[in-house]
Amino acid sequence: MFKHLMPKQTPPLLPIALVGEAILGQTAIAVHHFDAELAHLAEQMSVSMEAAKGVGIAAPQVYSPLALFIMASRPNERYPDAPFMAPLVVVNPQILSVSANLSAGEEGCLSVPGQRFNILRHQTIEVRYQNLQGEWQQTELSGFIARIFQHEFDHLQGITLLERSQMPEQKQRIHQEGDPQA
Repeated sequence: MFKHLMPKQTPPLLPIALVGEAILGQTAIAVHHFDAELAHLAEQMSVSMEAAKGVGIAAPQVYSPLALFIMASRPNERYPDAPFMAPLVVVNPQILSVSANLSAGEEGCLSVPGQRFNILRHQTIEVRYQNLQGEWQQTELSGFIARIFQHEFDHLQGITLLERSQMPEQKQRIHQEGDPQA
């Protein structure tokens, strides 16, 4: 009766899959239905990401096989120097082009808790994705925001940060730079 007077309830937090769980090794499936259920999943993911102090989260990390992720860069305990950006829901993303310029940066992952890795990523990327209404968007991203997109895009390809850190191009760079952790 007085539902309209009650405060909106925050959706429950979703459990986060940890490295080694099967869902994290699978390629995500394309989203075809842009409906209230998808919007609710995105809202739950966003709340779960914020609670875990993340700047991004992909659907496979919350046990959903969909090609969907959230980016929401902002300074926090895990990334004190992160730039601020409004949360962005990215559906069915594509990377159209990448810069030749690469940069190394420290990354963490909600699915690999307590570990940080120095990862090489493209400095600038041109991307295409759909929003929650199914409308296509195209933009160029750079710096930390491009890093988040590439990290979350990896999750949709079944690649975790732990696996990315072990890829040949990462190991070759570490060797060339003489990283003592190599």
